[in-house]
Amino acid sequence: MVLDSAGIGEMPDAGDWGDAGADTLGHILEQRKVELPNLQSLGLGNITPLAGLAAVEAPKGSYGKCTLKSDGKDTTTGHWEMAGIILKQGFPKFPDGFPDRIINEFVAKAEVPGVLGNVPASGTEIIKQLGEEHIATGKPIVYTSADSVFQIAAHEEVIPIDRLYEICEIARKILNGDDEVARVIARPFLGTTAENFKRTENRHDYAVPPPANNLLPVMANAGLDVVCVGKIASIYDSIGVTEELVGKNNDQAVDSTIDALKAESRGLIFSNLVDFDMLYGHRRDPEGYARALEEFDARLPEIMSAMKPHDLLILTADHGNDPTKEGSDHTREYVPLIVYGKNARPAVDLGARQSLSDIGQTIAENFDLQIEDGVSFLREIGID
Repeated sequence: MVLDSAGIGEMPDAGDWGDAGADTLGHILEQRKVELPNLQSLGLGNITPLAGLAAVEAPKGSYGKCTLKSDGKDTTTGHWEMAGIILKQGFPKFPDGFPDRIINEFVAKAEVPGVLGNVPASGTEIIKQLGEEHIATGKPIVYTSADSVFQIAAHEEVIPIDRLYEICEIARKILNGDDEVARVIARPFLGTTAENFKRTENRHDYAVPPPANNLLPVMANAGLDVVCVGKIASIYDSIGVTEELVGKNNDQAVDSTIDALKAESRGLIFSNLVDFDMLYGHRRDPEGYARALEEFDARLPEIMSAMKPHDLLILTADHGNDPTKEGSDHTREYVPLIVYGKNARPAVDLGARQSLSDIGQTIAENFDLQIEDGVSFLREIGID
């Protein structure tokens, strides 16, 4: 279960990424007392000193943190690394917007009257700035971020959903080779003026297909279930996914995860809780982030109660997104690692792992499989 963007302190190279001093969870907890009794009991406060969240003497879970070994700090990079894919060269980014050669080809092939924007921007802010002009002209809004993304925002009554998806697919085909961004994202919205524009839940991601030897297809090819909740399936271009469940917000993702735990299956449930990143990290809202953490913490007992005796819960994140820093970009941080199972050894200090791929290798080893990267911690938590 990925608490999207819940980093736990700057990595040694954070300064090279403009992220010196970043500490998503640390800085949120410094803002006020954040009530996280269940995460605390599992060992969150044992990973590193956190304001108002003391270490416990005998945590119910094992705990540590993971290094992001890959070249990047984005969604795709972090999730792929969990599955054993280490990116030595990150996906291309366009911090000044996309060059004319890309935009011109997109306009011609998508048969649109031009584009608006073509700048790095917050998705909510750019529709406020350009949404009314988009309605008047019919031009889609194109924007990017510090992530490797080509995002297309359009009003659902100006460019219908099917048409928006079609032009996103065209953009995906154009953006290849040296221009192969990690994701093309459809960002539909509704409303009548800048004051009430609101993005809808019809977002759709078009990801670069991952290498075929990652955890998901390795498990699926061995006849195991790979149940993906929320945006996980899109991150892996649905390769190796045996079932996709809805998870457009945190509560929905938790509901789907619990449903999957109660079902008869054997394999992996891979869930993403998107609100932390999408609603509060990028929008630089530490109070909203704190409330979302408390709401998730309150639901943790439901998840743990739904677990069968041999289930193992792994809580982590894919990168940081410190809401107390300037800008709206992800931050280069370690991510927490909390592991809990009724038959797993508690209170093991798993230390600073060399990579997020240790998670994938642990899961693979449990099913007598192997992926290319990662060091398993399965035996450290008492499972042979």
